[in-house]
Amino acid sequence: MMKTEKIIDNGVTLAIIIRADDWLEGLNVVSADEDFQQVVFWGYQKDQKLPAHIHLDSPRQALKTQEVIFIRQGRLRADIFSADEKLFASVELGEGDTAAFLNGGHGYEILEDNTKVLEVKNGPYLGPEKDRRRI
Repeated sequence: MMKTEKIIDNGVTLAIIIRADDWLEGLNVVSADEDFQQVVFWGYQKDQKLPAHIHLDSPRQALKTQEVIFIRQGRLRADIFSADEKLFASVELGEGDTAAFLNGGHGYEILEDNTKVLEVKNGPYLGPEKDRRRI
């Protein structure tokens, strides 16, 4: 059974947490079609072929930056904030866990030495003054 956790405030998904042991067989879509960041994970067996494809140019308007982190090693705590900048939830993430931050805000506290994190977010990067506001 999948333990993927959605952190929702008043019907708005703030974050999606995919634990290292959540990976199910097949294609697993965990975001809504209208989300700016599409969150999907897959698990297939050897010799599974996925058709080659090219993503077409399709004009899209992204009004904010959304972020996905993957914990390669170590542990951290992610603090998740509502749109009104109030702490809404805190989640500990460890090796192999993934978190997608779709709305609201977030901050991190590293809990172990040598924690290594991959972060992916939409661009272009406009610089700290235009891209974010500290809470």
